[in-house]
Amino acid sequence: MSTVSINSPDTSIPKVVLVFGPTAVGKTETLVRLLGGTAEVISADSMQAYRGFDIATAKPDRSVLSIIPHHLIDIRDPDEQYNAGDFVKAADVLVADITARKRLPVISGGTPFYLRNFIYGLPPTPPVDPVIRAEIASEVEGKGPGYAYQSLLAVDPESAARISPQDVYRIRRALEVYRTTGRKLSSFPVPSVRRDLYDMLLIGLDRPRDDLYRRIEQRVEKMFEQGLVAEVASLLSAGYGEESPGMQGIGYREFLDMRKTGCATLTDVRDQIVGNTRRYAKRQLTFFKRFNGCLWFHPEETGIIEKSIRGFLA
Repeated sequence: MSTVSINSPDTSIPKVVLVFGPTAVGKTETLVRLLGGTAEVISADSMQAYRGFDIATAKPDRSVLSIIPHHLIDIRDPDEQYNAGDFVKAADVLVADITARKRLPVISGGTPFYLRNFIYGLPPTPPVDPVIRAEIASEVEGKGPGYAYQSLLAVDPESAARISPQDVYRIRRALEVYRTTGRKLSSFPVPSVRRDLYDMLLIGLDRPRDDLYRRIEQRVEKMFEQGLVAEVASLLSAGYGEESPGMQGIGYREFLDMRKTGCATLTDVRDQIVGNTRRYAKRQLTFFKRFNGCLWFHPEETGIIEKSIRGFLA
């Protein structure tokens, strides 16, 4: 796609294209082929936001960034929190800026909650008592994330089922809401109507399972070839560990598990990353399929994807 026509923000609702899909489906390659030189990507990837987390997150390299700029990459240190609310607020500012410069804003990534909250808005959850927040933080520090997850499972199994046992931030948040209000986080209504701030085109990318799983295996193999072990060692030597939000991502937490057990080999770690990535890809697709009005394509259907985007922008 060589040129696109962007409506003036003074005369219309800003147009935003969202391109998403499971890990390793080929989102970046598709964006480069179709929108290089005309669009700017707002990354909806919770892990690419962290500095120093380059290899396992498949962060775009300089050659990609020179063709299609990316925002919200390398904006947090590994021990800082970065959540869906932070993403939506930053993305809204960026959409206005990119549109004002007559470029096409594209939200792209694979973090389901970031995408859902951009499309439908943030759920109305209450403020949390700072005393309760401190109590839960102390519990997590003293008894570990596993204890916190089991505590959540006991009082709000619905939320626990949607949260990874390694996602300490969201576990703590769900416990905070329950102990502050007496209500399950899952009882608060999730918005189901798109925000009217934007005119959105939702494009989902998918592949046959055997093809996607083969690509995941190839990606993980390439990660090790590119120096993932050295990257993780560097992060650990810098003092980042299990308590650091950035270290909870797939491709990093498996090394922490290896350090705990003390008996896994690098082959075991590689296999664990492949297995965890496959399961995550399945959860991503299940989540994305709930988005209403999404157009689904194979990434290689570039002609019809381009036609869809052109029609949307016309």
